[in-house]
Amino acid sequence: MAEGIFKRLKGLFGLSTIDDDFYDELEETLILADIGVETTEALIDELREAEDAKKVRTPDECRQFLIDFLKSRMYQGQDAYDFLKDKSVVLVVGVNGVGKTTTIGKLAYSLKHSGKKVILAAADTFRAGATEQLTLWADRAGVRIIAQGDGADPAAVVYDAVSAAKSSEADVLICDTAGRLHNKKNLMDELAKIYRIIGREYPQARLETLLVLDATTGQNALSQAREFARTTDVKGIVLTKLEGSAKGGIAIAIESELHIPVKYIGIGEGIEDLRRFDADSYVDELFD
Repeated sequence: MAEGIFKRLKGLFGLSTIDDDFYDELEETLILADIGVETTEALIDELREAEDAKKVRTPDECRQFLIDFLKSRMYQGQDAYDFLKDKSVVLVVGVNGVGKTTTIGKLAYSLKHSGKKVILAAADTFRAGATEQLTLWADRAGVRIIAQGDGADPAAVVYDAVSAAKSSEADVLICDTAGRLHNKKNLMDELAKIYRIIGREYPQARLETLLVLDATTGQNALSQAREFARTTDVKGIVLTKLEGSAKGGIAIAIESELHIPVKYIGIGEGIEDLRRFDADSYVDELFD
C-alpha cells in the first residue's frame, strides 16, 4: 500500500501547477502514508507560505521542499548511540506481537559481532513460552541468558541479570519485559520496579529504554508510542517489519510529533536483519 501511496505522490509532483486541488491531494496522500495529521498540517502551512513568498513555484520544487521539510522534522541527535560507549542496560518494551523478542535477539547478535559482551535477561515471565523463545534467540546469537521459571517476579530476574552483568564485566545487558497492553497499570508498575532495581544496583551503567513498534500498524504504532512515552523514559524506537508494504511514513510521524528518535529498523526475518536508522536515507528512499 505504501508504495502505491508514494507513487501517487510522484504523480502529483508531475503536474504543471500548484492549486487548491494539488494541496487537497497532497494532504490526503501524506496522511494515508502515515506521516500523521500534525506533521502534515505543519507541512502544508509552511508550503503555502513558501509558495506565497515565491520560494516554491512548481510541483517539482514542492517535491524538494517536502523532502527537506521532512528531514528537518526527523529527530536524531549525535548522541543517539552513546549508550553503547560504556557499560549499559537496555530495557526493551513494547506490546505483544510487535517483534520485541526477535528484536532483542537481533540486537544481541549485532552487538556481539561488533565486539561487545552481551547478556540477556528473560523478564517477560508471564507470557507462555517467552523465556523459551528468548533462550532460542540467545543460542542463535551466541550470548548468555539469565532466566527463572514461568511466573517468576520480573524484577527478580533483572536483579539476577544485573548481578551477572557486573560480575562478568558484560558490556551490555538487554532486558526483555512483559508485553501486555500498554495502558495496563500493572505493567507500568512492573517497569517502575525494574527501573528502581537497575538504578539502585547498577547506577554506573547507562540506562537505555527502547520501544519496539510494528511499522505495519501505522497510526496504532504512534498511539502506542504516545502511551509508553507518558509512563516510561523511552530513549529510542525500534521499528520492525519496515520492508515491503510497510515502507511508509510512520517513522517521520513518531520523530516529528514525539521527538523520540528511531534508532533501529527491522528489515527482515533473519538474525542479521536489524539496522541502525538513517533518517536522511529513509526520506530519500520514500521519494525515490
